[in-house]
Amino acid sequence: MAFKALFLAHAPDAEVEKHRCVIKTPRYRLFVVVVKDQEQAIEVCKKLVKEEGIHSILLCPGFTHRDVAEIQEAVGGNVGVFVARGEGPSSRVTKEVMRKEGWFSEKGRE
Repeated sequence: MAFKALFLAHAPDAEVEKHRCVIKTPRYRLFVVVVKDQEQAIEVCKKLVKEEGIHSILLCPGFTHRDVAEIQEAVGGNVGVFVARGEGPSSRVTKEVMRKEGWFSEKGRE
């Protein structure tokens, strides 16, 4: 049996059915999905836990503590939910690139 993990990331222009992939080894399955918002994140998590038997969910730093709690509640206590967080300087660097790319403006939400 393979260990199955899901990595979820946010992007303002994500198309959940298009922006995804699966990486497989004999003992590991890594599902990667880019979602537009929390509603899609919860839908994807619930679906993949049910259909694929996901054991662990890793969330990008854009997920808030409340988002994490909602996802944990949605998938139940038998799935680990984790958040990838960077330290201060790394967060500032990535936030600046995201700002330049329009992630935080109305333009980036189109």
